[in-house]
Amino acid sequence: MSEYQEFLSERDKIDFLLQKGFRIEKVTENLSGAFVVFKHTENKRSATLHIKTANARKYFSNLLIQS
Repeated sequence: MSEYQEFLSERDKIDFLLQKGFRIEKVTENLSGAFVVFKHTENKRSATLHIKTANARKYFSNLLIQS
């Protein structure tokens, strides 16, 4: 998969979780990317995404700054 396709896939996963009512709770960066923990606002469920591409990391960073 090309890096651009991988970015689109990661961006879609982030957008899907945000549309379902999840909010970014915690970000852990390391050499292999970032682990982003999402927590649902109502029922306290959580989901974790491993974000590998630099563009997707910039994308969720901008979302954090906007909120």
